[in-house]
Amino acid sequence: MFFLGIDLGSSSIKLSVLDTETEKCIASISVPDFELEMNAPKHGWAEQDPEMWWQYVKEGISKLKTEHKIAISNIKGIGIAYQMHGLVLTDENLKPVRSSIIWCDSRAAPIGDAIYNKIGEEACQEKILGSPGNFTASKLKWVKDNQPEVYAKAKFMMLPGDYIAAKLSKVAQISTSGLSEAALWNFKENRLATEVLDAMEISEEIIPEIVSNFGKQSVIDKDVASELGLSHDVQINYRAGDQPNNALSLNVLNPGEIAATAGTSAVVYGVSDTDDYDENNRINTFLHVNNTSEEKRNGVMVCINGSGILYQWLRKTLSEDSKNLIDYDRLNELASKSEIGSKGLRFYPFGNGVERIFNNKPAMSGIEGLNFNIHKTPDLVRAACEGIVFALNYGFEIMRNVGVEGKVVKAGKANLFLNPVFREIFANTTNTTLELYNTSGAEGAARGAAYGYGYFSTLEAAFKGLKCLERIEPKPDLVAQHQEVYQDWKNHIK
Repeated sequence: MFFLGIDLGSSSIKLSVLDTETEKCIASISVPDFELEMNAPKHGWAEQDPEMWWQYVKEGISKLKTEHKIAISNIKGIGIAYQMHGLVLTDENLKPVRSSIIWCDSRAAPIGDAIYNKIGEEACQEKILGSPGNFTASKLKWVKDNQPEVYAKAKFMMLPGDYIAAKLSKVAQISTSGLSEAALWNFKENRLATEVLDAMEISEEIIPEIVSNFGKQSVIDKDVASELGLSHDVQINYRAGDQPNNALSLNVLNPGEIAATAGTSAVVYGVSDTDDYDENNRINTFLHVNNTSEEKRNGVMVCINGSGILYQWLRKTLSEDSKNLIDYDRLNELASKSEIGSKGLRFYPFGNGVERIFNNKPAMSGIEGLNFNIHKTPDLVRAACEGIVFALNYGFEIMRNVGVEGKVVKAGKANLFLNPVFREIFANTTNTTLELYNTSGAEGAARGAAYGYGYFSTLEAAFKGLKCLERIEPKPDLVAQHQEVYQDWKNHIK
């Protein structure tokens, strides 16, 4: 018996297969071979074609069969993780009526602010634990106001992973945690936040069937099953946004446990059993994947948009041409040749749209303290790594101020966490123990599907084989040095 995990990102789509006989992942692939196309019709906009996602999901399933020799007919359940906060609008036949406005698109931030003021600060924070901000609900309102002819064609609003589930099952659905990611969940009363929809003058009829994160959500459509070579009884058993799913992948399920990622964006995500929020809306709270009516579990998140994308920018900028890009390992090696503080060079990684830690205000990246006679390439690379970690720590401080903290942070050994210098900066700036694991979002989604199907009796059992690859402990002398540099960096934020 197999379970398939799909991780729909904005750069690529990853698929993993879990074999219940060994309870290990037996195949993992990423499609396409290049980064997914992202369209930016205007400054601050970011869109992708949902049909493109679906075509690559199908290609990935085909590659599992043809290149990895996986007997995909043995797949019994599917779990889907996806880029959070995106908006997919479809007609009654589940055909998209426009491109998806994805997570890093910042056009709707002013709408979120206006709705926040209309509902009232106290009411918003009490019910949805913050502002609609730049989340999916605000993007939906933007389409209604600016493209009424498109909005008139829309039957359902969904998040990106819901769309993939709908393409598999021909059933439109959205999860409770997905609604919280969209700023459409009333935490106080545990229901759809109809007050947000009312303030936006949007009918709740556009919300599809609401399902839990785990369980038998739907069954694959028989025609789709035949096309893909899957069994006709395959179930959709799990769905979650990428950051809650990353936490699940790392077995971060209980209060005081913390997960981190550093891919296109960088995130620190802590679990809480209370309805925490920041009065200035600089961090956000969502329903965690294992939240139940009997046992509250929320995920409190800080997100820095311009992290991994900054490292990509450095790679391209320092390369001779687009066909001969410098290797990331070489960048990491260069960073190790500089020193703590990068000889006074400071990097501010805010160049990818509005930043939540600044209350969804536009923020630009910047380099400060550059001296042409002193600074060389290693200083620039290390300063970028320091800037990313410092921005994360800035948000981590806000999380701690609302009561969400822990002494251990878990992360997958991937992306920027492959960089030893980045890991050292992270552990000593945050003064936490960093644990690295060999797992992925797609594998986590596959294990989530197995639990939702009923193969694993508990989530703890689903991740009993998870092993720590490396622990990086903070060192008091290095903590003091990094904190001094961090405070200097922080004092220069404008």
